[in-house]
Amino acid sequence: MPDSPLGEYLRARRGQISPDTIGLVSHGRRRVPGLRREEVATMAGLSVDYYTRLEQGRERHPSVQVVEALCGALRLDGDARLHLFRVVGLVPNLGGGAVPERVAPELLRLMDLWSHTPAIVVGRAYDVLAGNRLGYALFAGFEYGPNLLEKVFLDPGARGFYPDWSRVAASAVAGFRVAHGRAPDDPRVCGVLRSLLERSPDFAALWERHEARGKRLESKRFHHPEVGELTLRMNAFDVRAAPGQELVVYHAEPGSASADALVLLGALAAVAEG
Repeated sequence: MPDSPLGEYLRARRGQISPDTIGLVSHGRRRVPGLRREEVATMAGLSVDYYTRLEQGRERHPSVQVVEALCGALRLDGDARLHLFRVVGLVPNLGGGAVPERVAPELLRLMDLWSHTPAIVVGRAYDVLAGNRLGYALFAGFEYGPNLLEKVFLDPGARGFYPDWSRVAASAVAGFRVAHGRAPDDPRVCGVLRSLLERSPDFAALWERHEARGKRLESKRFHHPEVGELTLRMNAFDVRAAPGQELVVYHAEPGSASADALVLLGALAAVAEG
């Protein structure tokens, strides 16, 4: 079977949709999990032969109308929908240049003004490119490299640092799938992907699911070695001046124990800097 990113994506996504969740009545024993090819083809208004050729890599250039129909059949929206359009080449990616990523001085100065708010900037491959004092302090006990994915999957302390490690790991891989779709030929993105596929079975298993979902507003729990438990809200913003970069900001509920812990963390970081 010819190698096809589109085929891999379609197979993975239909395999994760339960017929019951979309109102399909099952007849007989299913040999594969999820939907059958003919079911996806019917819901998308395509012939089974044409859909089969898409999955097998014998057809690699579907029209916009076909991709829209597939998004509907596979229940893809938001980042997942955009990712499918990128996979088939209907949305331009960021290219494959090896130019080092730099954070704009104006953004660095802005982050430094947020003395009570942890903030970091991550690059195309989830490298931590910059952070303010509190942002670095939040991840201070989590030392494996400058890459957030490597920290989550390769750092021995990750499961202790993230009490909800499984949810954090799944979200990180889904976000990296979006990042990879934006810049599939970027040397650093490819290098991080190759390294984690080789070194982390947990990452490899999640990568096989082909979930694509960017960072969003959500709560995240941390167990910090110096200040204990924190529950923080996370916001992520695309950096317009540098496509592929994201500003990630964390904040605590005012008056909460987590807010008090952030104040303490900031004081400890200030003392450590002298």
